[in-house]
Amino acid sequence: MPNQKNTNITAANSATENKLQATNSDPIGIFDSGVGGLSIAQCINQHLPNENLLYVADTLHAPYGDKSAEFIQQRVNEIAQWFIERKAKAIVVACNTATVNAIDQLRKNILIPVIGVEPAIKPAVNLSKNKKVAILVTKATAHNPRFLGLVAQYSRNSEVIVQPCPGLVELIEQDKKNSSECKLMLTGYLQPLLAKGVDTIVLGCTHYPLVKNLINEICGNNVVIMETALPVTEQLQRQLALYQLINTSNNLGTTTFYSSKCCETQQALFNHIWQRPLQLNSYP
Repeated sequence: MPNQKNTNITAANSATENKLQATNSDPIGIFDSGVGGLSIAQCINQHLPNENLLYVADTLHAPYGDKSAEFIQQRVNEIAQWFIERKAKAIVVACNTATVNAIDQLRKNILIPVIGVEPAIKPAVNLSKNKKVAILVTKATAHNPRFLGLVAQYSRNSEVIVQPCPGLVELIEQDKKNSSECKLMLTGYLQPLLAKGVDTIVLGCTHYPLVKNLINEICGNNVVIMETALPVTEQLQRQLALYQLINTSNNLGTTTFYSSKCCETQQALFNHIWQRPLQLNSYP
């Protein structure tokens, strides 16, 4: 595995060439530690149907939530480099943990647009009626200075509770999102928040929208659940427009899927989440 410094330099050099040669039909790279980012990819596919997408699930190293910042940065840089080699015109970091741990250094080292995922803290605070908001996050995000800075910046006069959810990503990756085990785990995380009167919950991990129905079932109709797929898609659209890279073709774009742990179980999970059969390829 190359060291991080060399990966950055290679990515920067390749990105310079890539930006000069980018065309409207070039693909958009989207990646996550696993299948969670498919919730972002689905939204992009729906609102930008003419764009060609490359989706990478780094499932071999999932979840990122229990990894060090250095390891996450290394993986982010390697996957970004892989996208650049395939002439990606933009990269979507469809992972909250990767965004808070690695997106700043990535943006310094590549020149194509990089769109990250940040919890909807500000909209949640504005929406909350009783000014009690909770954010469900991974362990790595919960202790990240960049994330905690966002919480401090947007909390204002509200109480914002950060709730780590260790183990939840693993259950989703194992396709146990509808299991009694998953419901029991979520109940353990959510009931204390409900007891404190939280009326707005932010899903601070792209895996968590995949259990949104279960969260709604536990929380009831009086709690608003907020996710970030649409804001990310809108930001991507703005960046493509800024760089004049929106695909103007009338043809529907293609989506190609990759996993660093390509197997029959992963194939079935991708099919289930994407809601139609697809071909899963091995990354790299």
